[in-house]
Amino acid sequence: MSTPQSPPLPADTGPMSARAWGVLFVLCGAIFLEGIDVAMLNVALPSIRADLGLSTGMLSGVVSAYVLGYGGFMLLGGRAADVFGRRRMFLTWLTVFLLFSGLGGFATEGWMLLVARFATGVSAAFMTPAGLSLITTGFAEGPQRNRAVLIYAGTASAGFSLGLVVGGLLTAIDWRLVFFAPVILSIVLLLAAVPLIRDTGTRERRAPGFDLAGAISVTGAMLLLVYGVVRLEHPDRGWGWTAAAFAAGLALLGIFTVVERRSTAPLVRLGILRSGPLVRADLGAMLFAGSFFGFQFLITLYLQELRGWSTIQTGLALLAIGVDAVLAPTLTPRLVARFGNVRVIFGGLLLAVLAYALFLPVGLDWTYAAMFPTMIILGLSFALVYGPLTIAATDGIAEAEQGLAGGLLNTAFQFGAALGLSVATAVNVAVLGTGRSADAELSAFRTALIVPVAAVVLGALVIAFGLRHRAGTATATPAESEAARTPATAAASR
Repeated sequence: MSTPQSPPLPADTGPMSARAWGVLFVLCGAIFLEGIDVAMLNVALPSIRADLGLSTGMLSGVVSAYVLGYGGFMLLGGRAADVFGRRRMFLTWLTVFLLFSGLGGFATEGWMLLVARFATGVSAAFMTPAGLSLITTGFAEGPQRNRAVLIYAGTASAGFSLGLVVGGLLTAIDWRLVFFAPVILSIVLLLAAVPLIRDTGTRERRAPGFDLAGAISVTGAMLLLVYGVVRLEHPDRGWGWTAAAFAAGLALLGIFTVVERRSTAPLVRLGILRSGPLVRADLGAMLFAGSFFGFQFLITLYLQELRGWSTIQTGLALLAIGVDAVLAPTLTPRLVARFGNVRVIFGGLLLAVLAYALFLPVGLDWTYAAMFPTMIILGLSFALVYGPLTIAATDGIAEAEQGLAGGLLNTAFQFGAALGLSVATAVNVAVLGTGRSADAELSAFRTALIVPVAAVVLGALVIAFGLRHRAGTATATPAESEAARTPATAAASR
């Protein structure tokens, strides 16, 4: 059955139409839903364990199940949007998200939560790149698309930031509300999406059919690699299975590469990886996400276990990071128009280095006033990095591969988040050892803080290569260069 199609929305700099705002509202609502769902669950975990009597391993598995589903199927989800239709994928998997989030709320056993979270992660892996590609193909390349992407990015961060607070409030009533609240929001979004969202352009049609071998091999590879990363959090379980997971994942990745080279209808056209801007954006996204999620995990331990703060106090302390929800659609577009994506991203990464470095000498008697500079600077960093990275990773990419580009970017974010969290946890556990005094825990915390600092420094170095390339090729102002170049050549300078 054919789906409604429409050309990209106008790329002028004037006000967007009511339908354009409606479409953007729905798509931003979906990424907000994904962010708030993850954040609320993180806050509710202690209450879930107490009520259901879950072991530490099972509780960790609840978090890992979502990560496995999301990270394992993200690349397949991005390509599926291009092949089967972005609207169809978005609506179908938003419905699946709704159903399994509700199932989590009815869970009475640990295995029910594992199934619900894995399926929710898989649905997010298909829904998220479909939503992003609906924006990048629905808003023509230029100022209006940049504005839409930056609003989308700010909404994603706001979902996570507000989720920490909302999750604390709902958990104080009943942890099951953490699962039921996303169901209500999903229903609202679904009812609005059906009449508003249309497929943009023409979906790709491949005569030989869908690349099943490529889909199986890359999904298996990502599942095994993410599983290996998650196991890094538990060095006490031994390294045998961890090493085996990485080895098997890399082997499947090699098989996937061979399959794609020989396939007449590859799931992933390997030539897309020759795009320097896309690769730099994805590496930068992986390292930036790794730094933030590692830091967020560590500061949660510090505030709740070392300082004795409640979940609500912790959420409010981290709320300042959500300032990017305001800055991303207001300040960032002006900076991008004036300086270009690469310079803005690089500046944001340097701010992240400063934010994490300011927290390195943290003590047991620090007031929130001493922590606040890190929170607010990190929020500004998010505003300057997340949205422009999304623009850089999708600019100049053919419309038929926008879902793939979005899938690659989101895979990088998710894999980076899992890696940063696992490495920070492993370092903290290794340094702490058997010591359980406050001084020992603080020392382990400070050492583990080096992980996010190192990750974001590496991210800045990766993006710096883009600056060097731009310096060697661009002599005009950003506005003049943008007007003089085609989308593909403009993206090459980013």
